[in-house]
Amino acid sequence: MAIEEKLNEKQGHWILAKVGKKVLRPGGRELTKVLMKNMDINPSDDVVEFAPGLGFTAAIACARKPNSYTGVDNNKQASELAKKNVNYANMSMIVADASNTTLPGNYASKVYGEAMLTMQPLEHKKAIIKEAARILKSGGFYGIHELGLQPDHISEEIKQSVYKDLSANIRVHARPLTAREWCELLEDEGFEIVKVDTNAMALLEPKRVLADEGIFRTLKIMFNVLTQGELRKRILQMRHTFKKHKKDINAVAIVARKR
Repeated sequence: MAIEEKLNEKQGHWILAKVGKKVLRPGGRELTKVLMKNMDINPSDDVVEFAPGLGFTAAIACARKPNSYTGVDNNKQASELAKKNVNYANMSMIVADASNTTLPGNYASKVYGEAMLTMQPLEHKKAIIKEAARILKSGGFYGIHELGLQPDHISEEIKQSVYKDLSANIRVHARPLTAREWCELLEDEGFEIVKVDTNAMALLEPKRVLADEGIFRTLKIMFNVLTQGELRKRILQMRHTFKKHKKDINAVAIVARKR
């Protein structure tokens, strides 16, 4: 019973990682690749990533051989894992909050973060975006890949229902925004929108899992889900929430330029 209670308290991303899922971005590998393409990282860039996790996107960024890559994560263990997983000579990690990176102003030409602003209250969202603007050089790009709400004129009633269900079943106080609202937050901090892309929020749908993880890891995930009853229960609850709000949520990737 104690184990069941502990699992019931764990956040959704922890549960998914426990069964072997590596790609936890709302728009999947597909939207991450779109974001990276639009960021146009090249050998002249100094790149900063907020909350790189295990280094999935960092590997894509570093494959483009930037002048430097700096990951900012408030979890020391995750920072060490990301550096080990990517193994890029010009890579460094900082253990800090994304709203206070300790980096100097006008340091980077490209900054991005995925699946992290959604989890923050509005004021912390703004603080992180403000920090991205501070460390970016004029004309530099800031990219985000986050959970979204749709359509732009979604009712307050549906929005609150999404918030309530995500909190209850995913165990995170996720506060996704519409694409328009995400853009307005960026514009309020002096950014101009360059590109907006969206994708379905299909994190736990078989087709997306296969596309994100490949056949062998998908089989491993399926085995773990089938053989671990309490984890399976939580994952089915999450999947039910995503399916219930299929028309209300999506994934949004935005690239903005610092004026």
